[in-house]
Amino acid sequence: MKFPEDFIWGAATSSYQIEGAAYRDGGGRSVWDMLGRQAGRIANGDTGEIACDHYHHYKKDIDLMAEVGLQAYRFSISWPRVLPDGAGKVNQQGLDFYSRLVDTLLEKNITPWITLFHWDFPYELYCRGGWLNRDSADWFADYTQLVVDRLSDRVSHWITLNEPQCFIGLGHQDGIHAPGMKMGVSEVLLAGHNALRAHGKSVEVIRAQAKAAPFVGASQASIISIPVSDQPHDIEAARQHMFSIRKKHVFNNAWFSDPMILGRYPDEGVELFAADMPEIFAGDLECINQKLDYFGTNIYSGIHVRATADNGFAVVVKKDLAETAMGWPVTPEALYWGPGFFHQRYQMPVVITESGMANDDRVNNGMVHDRERIEFLDKYLGEYARAIEDGVPALGYFLWSLLDNFEWAEGYSKRFGIVYVDYETQQRVLKDSAGWYKNLIARHISESSQDAETATDKNHTVECV
Repeated sequence: MKFPEDFIWGAATSSYQIEGAAYRDGGGRSVWDMLGRQAGRIANGDTGEIACDHYHHYKKDIDLMAEVGLQAYRFSISWPRVLPDGAGKVNQQGLDFYSRLVDTLLEKNITPWITLFHWDFPYELYCRGGWLNRDSADWFADYTQLVVDRLSDRVSHWITLNEPQCFIGLGHQDGIHAPGMKMGVSEVLLAGHNALRAHGKSVEVIRAQAKAAPFVGASQASIISIPVSDQPHDIEAARQHMFSIRKKHVFNNAWFSDPMILGRYPDEGVELFAADMPEIFAGDLECINQKLDYFGTNIYSGIHVRATADNGFAVVVKKDLAETAMGWPVTPEALYWGPGFFHQRYQMPVVITESGMANDDRVNNGMVHDRERIEFLDKYLGEYARAIEDGVPALGYFLWSLLDNFEWAEGYSKRFGIVYVDYETQQRVLKDSAGWYKNLIARHISESSQDAETATDKNHTVECV
């Protein structure tokens, strides 16, 4: 597989899933801390209060990143760690932690990519209405300002929101994720609209206040439509399916991305949600529609689609597909069709901000042989390389995840990492997949260097003729 010379190889995590030390050193509580106190909401009664204790082991974890050869690391800031009440009083110790984290990454030549919101909404702000409160957009803008003021002299890569489809759809509509609400469609759409406004205001702050030239995007939870054949009618059917909105639910590809990038809600969704649409004030859509530098997408699997006789589409259920430990089908083609369809619609370069698999990993004689993950990554990245070869401007890949961690409602029962974590001892073990990823990155760097030398030699020859 072949990737561009300047392609970015990274891995990703999030604050609540790995940091632990939830309220130590002055930090506040989040809605996930709230959910963890409710019996039966998270598998095995697990919480993120300790997790991987990355808060105290970050130097060790960055050493592992360097050993693997990561060029970039995507992590999130815990909003209540730096603002215990979500607004107002600043927790300097929390800011200092992220400043030390950034400095240590840079010492290892690893570029930090900061996600400002990866679901740990401050509990105190939730008690004031959370995303239902129109002021939430300003709360988020003020929080962004705090982080930008402290870190933007060394950080240039920013992600505003991670997967609004999840923290709004799963958190406010389905009640599976924090804050665990099952709201009506009107309230869900209002919360989503305010989250989009928060994104827009956050981008405005970054653009206006960042000390280093910013590179800004958001990360979408993407459901990829895969055509059952390479015939034009099936490809068109998959493209239509990819951006269609057929259910009164916000877990789809267009409802959040279109306002961010195209400046409007998708017509099909507006028609479907007509009776439940929130009031959209003058300037709201202009605020949401800020200039972004890339389209960030989290891709794990896809749905197969075929054309119908009436030029529509139909889902094809394939029962013979392998599944990950999450029960998600293994569909490598998702990393071909997804970037292609997104680039076609939004005309932006693509970054895979998450992709990976949960596996039933175990330590055996001090080693973890996760052959299934290696095969998964090899096939998925092969399809991503094919998309790039066919003209998709793709900038990078962030493997999910660096570490085994707290997998939200699944607790610690699912392992996504290329590094095994013993949650009792906090011992880390590089899995076989970490070695595979290390070799892939090293080979890419070597091939890119050789290509550059060849190009230099050719240029030199031309100049000497």
